[in-house]
Amino acid sequence: MKVMFCPKCKSEYREGFFKCVDCGTDLVSQLPPEQESEVGYVNLVEIYSTYQQSDIAFIKSVLDGDGITYYFEGESPNLMVGGGAYARLLVKVEEADRAREILQELGFLE
Repeated sequence: MKVMFCPKCKSEYREGFFKCVDCGTDLVSQLPPEQESEVGYVNLVEIYSTYQQSDIAFIKSVLDGDGITYYFEGESPNLMVGGGAYARLLVKVEEADRAREILQELGFLE
């Protein structure tokens, strides 16, 4: 007996069915392989902090252009101006040296 599958909801059907009764999707004879999620833990390190919103925008554009993974923690203008907080630039540990080098070339770090 041939088994059919719904690629959307993964329901299993016996031979003779062609559409999933739950979602209406056409059945297939084999489910596609499960794709691994790319979500995972990333180890970040702080390499710079600033109160300047313009610095953040500029640094983001440069790091994006260089393909560096980063996160600006606390970059909200409300927090920076109203709360007196600063934004912290965090980058992947394995990309930290390159990011520091870029910031030094741009005059953000000594």
